[in-house]
Amino acid sequence: MKASFVSSWLILFLASNLFSQTGKDIESLDSIRSIHRKIFESEKSIEERIELAKEALTLSKKQNNDSLLMVSGRLLSYQYLIANQDEEFLIQTDKFLKLANAMDADLEQAHLSNFKGYYFYSKQVNDSAFYYYSTAADIFESLDMDLSLSGVLLNLSAIQRTEKDFIGSEESAIKAIEILKKAKKTETILDDLWILYNGLGINSRGLKLYFKSLDYFDEAISIANSMEDGLYNKLYSLNNKAYTLRQIDKYQKALDIYNFILETENLYEDDPGFFALILESVAITKFAIEKVQSEEIERLFDRALVISDSIGEDVTKVGVLVSKANYYEGIGNKDKALQFANETYQLAKRIKQNEIFLESLTILARLKEGDEGKKYLEEHIKLSDSLLNYERNIRNKFARIKFETDELEAENRRIARERLWLLGLSISLLLAAVLIYIIVAQRAKNKELKFTQEQQRANEEIYNLMLSQQDKIDEARVNEKKRISQELHDGVLGRMFGVRLSLDSLNFNTDIDSIKTRAQYIKDLMKIEQDIRQVSHNLNTDFISGTGFIIILEELVSKQTEAYNLDYTFNFDDSIQWDTVPNKTKINLYRITQESLQNIYKHAKAKHITISIKLINDVICLTIKDDGLGFDTGKSKKGIGLKNINSRITELGGTVKFKSEPGKGTEVIIEVPIQKIEHEHAN
Repeated sequence: MKASFVSSWLILFLASNLFSQTGKDIESLDSIRSIHRKIFESEKSIEERIELAKEALTLSKKQNNDSLLMVSGRLLSYQYLIANQDEEFLIQTDKFLKLANAMDADLEQAHLSNFKGYYFYSKQVNDSAFYYYSTAADIFESLDMDLSLSGVLLNLSAIQRTEKDFIGSEESAIKAIEILKKAKKTETILDDLWILYNGLGINSRGLKLYFKSLDYFDEAISIANSMEDGLYNKLYSLNNKAYTLRQIDKYQKALDIYNFILETENLYEDDPGFFALILESVAITKFAIEKVQSEEIERLFDRALVISDSIGEDVTKVGVLVSKANYYEGIGNKDKALQFANETYQLAKRIKQNEIFLESLTILARLKEGDEGKKYLEEHIKLSDSLLNYERNIRNKFARIKFETDELEAENRRIARERLWLLGLSISLLLAAVLIYIIVAQRAKNKELKFTQEQQRANEEIYNLMLSQQDKIDEARVNEKKRISQELHDGVLGRMFGVRLSLDSLNFNTDIDSIKTRAQYIKDLMKIEQDIRQVSHNLNTDFISGTGFIIILEELVSKQTEAYNLDYTFNFDDSIQWDTVPNKTKINLYRITQESLQNIYKHAKAKHITISIKLINDVICLTIKDDGLGFDTGKSKKGIGLKNINSRITELGGTVKFKSEPGKGTEVIIEVPIQKIEHEHAN
């Protein structure tokens, strides 16, 4: 049973050791995995394995990985278990069982419960073993870990059989067989199937279903024949079959089987205890057939007794003793029968072999006369009733443990469902709250953005209207200047030219005064003509061309600084030909100036601002500087105003720089290439 337990656990350990890896502390994780692998190296002693397991556990505690910690803790528990270090095993296992329960780590609870089940079974504390095995079985079943479940059911069946709960043992065994029949038929699986069918045969015999028992033993023998190393599995099942045949008086068939077993090569060397048991079985079966005293039978008994005594096999020895007592009683040798019955009584009582102890009491009650014989009979009745009550109570206890385990499992599932439901509800409420917040925030943001966009469009329409109106005014002014120029040139100048000619015609008067007077008038008229001609020329030249944008911009600065209670200085370069600049560029520069003034009023708390427009190396430079609070340019670039300025400058193909420090004011420097503007205007 222990070999089956170890191999099954190894498979489970290696499967469950595939814990998730986060990428953090990879080297340490690899080191722990390497230690885990070293523990199972065959050349390692148990002491070396325990030290390696301790090292792995110490490293695992430094990782933020509960799964890894549980695997290392479980591995150390297992090493303590196989090393028979009971105290360390119980401390370690109970500690990690509590941790597994707190983490809801079902798989770890199953493994550790399986360990404790095996521990208590090995100590023959069957009620505790049954409890932990039942807990492990329920969890393995809920996790659909069929092979692990079958191993636990195999051990549960063995415990139930030991406690004479044959029906419960049969149920556990059949459930395990149904699982293993679906598995690949490895040597380990076949060995487990053999154990289960062999156990079913013993259960059926205990229920006095002898023919059903024989069928199960035949199935066990068939499985043993299919195994690579199933010889002794087969021999043990043959022995059980022969014993069952004896119960239905098939002594010759039983004897044939025993003789077949004795023909096995090296049987005595390989398993002397089993060899002694077969010798005793041959002897008692021969006597059942022959019914007479026989030296051969006595030699077989004596040899079996010597072998079992020499190897300290008390269970076999007490079986030989009770068989000898029955033999000598059967041939009428009362003294020897009493001798061996007393020896059986003492040894069976010491090693707590209750069935043989009861048989020895029966023999002594028959052989002893009077009150002494009656005393043995009463002891037999008392012990038999006690054992019957114990078996009944243990079956009830197993049923109660199973019921309580199922109840506990159901309660755990209910709590888990409630936790999952609460977790889902909490997550749903949180997601709903986040979603509502996002929707509300987005709507507010969209509303603000829409308002800003509408404001920008309205401002641009107003500005375009202003520019259009200014264009009309300029056009009317130019037309008026042309009209005046034409009037001066065609009207006044024409008439004055006529007067000059008239005066010139009077120049034929020869008196000196007239000549001087006329000459003076002519000179004055010529001067007036030249002045009027100059005025006409100047009026016909648009001497204010391009100054309209600057006037509009200065008017904006004047009005906003007055509204914001700010002093300002406005400097501009006359060399910029604004009439060649497209409206789109002038609108953006206008809006940038307006946005900057608003930002200064809202945030800077400035007293004076300076605005400058210059042309440097074919680049228009707009500089807006204030003496306000300033700000950290590394942290304050997410405002809508600053984003709008950057967007407008990007659209113009220019650049913008913000120079500012807390407490030292702010300077915005905007540069737009004149070539880009001219090209755009040309297009």
